[in-house]
Amino acid sequence: MEAYKQEFIEFMVDCQALKFGDFTLKSGRKSPFFMNAGAYVTGSQLKKLGEYYAKAIHDVYGDDFDVLFGPAYKGIPIGVVTAVAYSELYGKEVRYCSDRKEEKDHGADKGSFLGSNLKDGDRVIMIEDVTTSGKSMEETVPKVKGAAAVTIKGLMVSLNRMEKGTGDKSALDEIKERYGFDTAAIVNMAEVVEHLYNNPYKGQVIIDDTLKAAIDEYYNQYGVK
Repeated sequence: MEAYKQEFIEFMVDCQALKFGDFTLKSGRKSPFFMNAGAYVTGSQLKKLGEYYAKAIHDVYGDDFDVLFGPAYKGIPIGVVTAVAYSELYGKEVRYCSDRKEEKDHGADKGSFLGSNLKDGDRVIMIEDVTTSGKSMEETVPKVKGAAAVTIKGLMVSLNRMEKGTGDKSALDEIKERYGFDTAAIVNMAEVVEHLYNNPYKGQVIIDDTLKAAIDEYYNQYGVK
């Protein structure tokens, strides 16, 4: 596993963006872990978050894109900090764009989007925190493709939960199959478990035998084969 992935797992734990316990997801599933990108709230945390996304995007997609698109609301700050980090780390200027939940009908920036306008020929990387059902892409992809003749190169999320979406495939695989663009994550849950299971971090075992058993049981029910 790449060093930045191990660092990112520890970073999620430090920021309490990745928590373990008993959680009820939007889907109704009872999960022993929960990912919340809203936990990144300080300047230093957001700076690091952008750097991890930028490194993962560079590893997977290279420099073959023009725009980072972060769906509202959590995708907005992620898109901004990743665009900044990409410029600093790789010397490439990429634009950021996000949608508005409600269209603005006044002022010089009225319309359905924030940030850069989408233009014909743009190559777009979609960027999100985590996806379980793919519902956000269902809402966002038509907006992006309806705005201009763009090519969506792929999607990057922070954590691949590695569980079924609406069918028997993972949400990321369902998105790839439905829309025809690649999907990727900075880390997946198998890597999280590999790094944290019975491996003390700052004097504490984050995933012990009891939690590991709960995670295994969750994947017995909801995991992808």
